[in-house]
Amino acid sequence: MEIAEASTTSGQTAQADQQQPQETTTATPAADQTSTAGAENAEPAAPMSKNALKRLRRAQEWEDGREDRKRRRREKRVASKARRREERAELLAQGADPAVLFAKRTPARLVPVSLILDCDFEAYMTDKERVSLSSQVTRCYSENRNFKYKAHLWISGWRGKLRERFETAMENQHAHWKGVSLEEGDFLAAAARAREGMRSAEGGEMADSLQRSADAAAANRWEKDEREPFPLPGPVPELDAEYADVVYLTSESPYTLERLEPNTSYVIGGLVDKNREKGLCYRRAVERGIRTARLPIGQYMKLRTRQILATNHVVEIMLRWLECEDWAEAFMRVIPKRKGFEMIADGDEDKTGNGGEDGDQGDRGGDGEENKEDREKNGEDRGENGEDRKKNKEDREQNGEDEAKGSNNQDSK
Repeated sequence: MEIAEASTTSGQTAQADQQQPQETTTATPAADQTSTAGAENAEPAAPMSKNALKRLRRAQEWEDGREDRKRRRREKRVASKARRREERAELLAQGADPAVLFAKRTPARLVPVSLILDCDFEAYMTDKERVSLSSQVTRCYSENRNFKYKAHLWISGWRGKLRERFETAMENQHAHWKGVSLEEGDFLAAAARAREGMRSAEGGEMADSLQRSADAAAANRWEKDEREPFPLPGPVPELDAEYADVVYLTSESPYTLERLEPNTSYVIGGLVDKNREKGLCYRRAVERGIRTARLPIGQYMKLRTRQILATNHVVEIMLRWLECEDWAEAFMRVIPKRKGFEMIADGDEDKTGNGGEDGDQGDRGGDGEENKEDREKNGEDRGENGEDRKKNKEDREQNGEDEAKGSNNQDSK
């Protein structure tokens, strides 16, 4: 019975297999009709605008020139090395000391401070701004290697197009970096791991500036400004005690950073958006119960532009403070001259404001009366020049009439 049932079942299966191609063949025309109808009903693709075509063409031209740019960079490096060899040979011929000429650079000393680049703002940036951010991240790594003291450098939000650019266009150069950690999660995930690293045996040695901060920890008070640069609607959440050792640096903060503290993580927003998203980093930190602070730029200098700095400039300022323990010197040596800064003398009051765009508005407001007088004076000068031009025109017309009369007199003669 079992064998018969099996044979009967196999026979039914064979018949079903024979019928299956017929069913499939019968169903094929219907599927073709459906696909044809769908193609007929589909809307034609919208034509690209001229600007879109230009952008596409520029992107293609840039991609086509990739190998040529690599070749030129390689030739530039070779030429630079050859030039340095010639300069050293010339100095040796002039009697320079080889021990001084070829002295090895003292390696940077690791300190228990973490700098976290929060690169979790990809959705707020254009492709061009993402390219700029990747360059700033590269400069941050370079600066951290070349200073006397180096911090634990972290890059959070390591995913998406930023990571893709490093792995493709930048040819995985980050794979050769030393002393930098990559975190796919947010800045709090990086801060938790950074805390473990700073408190470990390999966490680094205490620099003199950090030791003085630790000795004066009781005197380092976080005093809130009377005027908030960026007030938030609604009540401010309580600080998260678990992340009391994390400080988010943002120009919108009502608190001013006085000193760097040991075993602390300082978060720097990796956002290049030309200041479109005002207060984004500040809200991000406050909503998560994280302390915020701004650099004391307004206490030492007046800027003619906004107090928003590039990510690599903030990193360099922090590293310079670890070395010189002087904010004024750090700002003066790092902030670009195009910012048009003016150092504030001791005892002068800061009239620029202390946070973000408020600082710029305060700067303009402080010079308002002088600017008004200058404008009035320029207006008077323009009025006098206008009267002079009018008088010169009348003189020219009078001279023209005299010449015409003289010509007529000659003709009459």
